Amino acid sequence: MSVVISVYNEELNVAPLVDKIFEALMGIDFEIIFVDDGSKDKTVKTIRSINNRRIKLIEFRKNYGQSAALAAGIEHAEGIYIATIDGDLQNDPSDIRAMLEKIENNDIDVVAGIRTNRKDDLIHRKIPSLIANWLIRRATGLKLRDYGCSLRVFKSEIAKELGLYGEMHRFIPLLLYMQGATIEQIQVKHHPRIHGKSKYGLNRTLKVITDLILMLFFKKYMMRPMHLFGGIGLILLCIGIVLNVYLLILKILGNDIWGKPLLILALITFLSGLQFVTSGILAEIQMRTYYESQSKKHYSIKRISRGEN
Repeated sequence: MSVVISVYNEELNVAPLVDKIFEALMGIDFEIIFVDDGSKDKTVKTIRSINNRRIKLIEFRKNYGQSAALAAGIEHAEGIYIATIDGDLQNDPSDIRAMLEKIENNDIDVVAGIRTNRKDDLIHRKIPSLIANWLIRRATGLKLRDYGCSLRVFKSEIAKELGLYGEMHRFIPLLLYMQGATIEQIQVKHHPRIHGKSKYGLNRTLKVITDLILMLFFKKYMMRPMHLFGGIGLILLCIGIVLNVYLLILKILGNDIWGKPLLILALITFLSGLQFVTSGILAEIQMRTYYESQSKKHYSIKRISRGEN
């Protein structure tokens, strides 16, 4: 198992977290991958001082964000299974073993944590999380109780297919769901932050909304952007054509149409329709270039079986 931990200014939490992981995973062949996201304190120095062959340290040149850190850790993970956990000691490594057993015994791809009795600030952490969970649940149809828990265990092959950019770590369950992964949740322990300062706040809700719009596009139209842009474009084109034909008839009948708001609306809808259609064509070309130039597959295979007889 590879345990991936993104850390940013967590110098006082690193050593206790390592001790907890070693205690929790005793008897399991594991590695710990710390990804330092441009810490300004002694986090890197503390990790180096532990000097254990099971610990791998990846250092970023600057702060790129949690998504980039998780992507780097997953990329360099060598385990059959990959666990992600926060570096602030709020997640409990003792839950990893139960999550691993659930994956192995039920042949599923991902087990995500549900934080019970959250020990976070009500205004800055709990309320934004409740709002974000409600928005994601309503918009996507993915019925999970806790989308924001960082404690997760994946099969390696499904984790390495994740494309994490920007701040998409909040939508890891949704990204997996879009790939057809089987996801189950399990209740996990949650502890109050003792050392360091939380990196989350009320502004996270606004970021979730903007990222959610992007995720909805990925979910429905990533493989067929022309269906979105072309559909809107055709509707606007039809409206524009109807309005322009109507104005042409008025002009033929001798009416003055110059300067009428309806004329401006007819021109705007017609030109906007053309722009949406051409944007859809360009998006289709980019989508095909993205997959074909890198030999990427637009599908994911769970397994291939052959009959014995």
